[in-house]
Amino acid sequence: MEKIILNNKLECPVIGIGTFMLSPAEAENSVREALKMGYSLVDTANAYVNERA
Repeated sequence: MEKIILNNKLECPVIGIGTFMLSPAEAENSVREALKMGYSLVDTANAYVNERA
C-alpha cells in the first residue's frame, strides 16, 4: 500500500476503508476483507453505531 509522510514524520496510508452508513454486519465483513487485503487505515466512529462490529 502506498503511504505518505505526515508533518510529524509518521507514515499514513493513502487509501483506507470507512464504515459510515454500513450496518454492523456489513462493517465487520468489509473491515475483515480489507485487513486481509493489506489495508491498515480503518475509519470508524461510535456515531456510526457499527464501531463495535
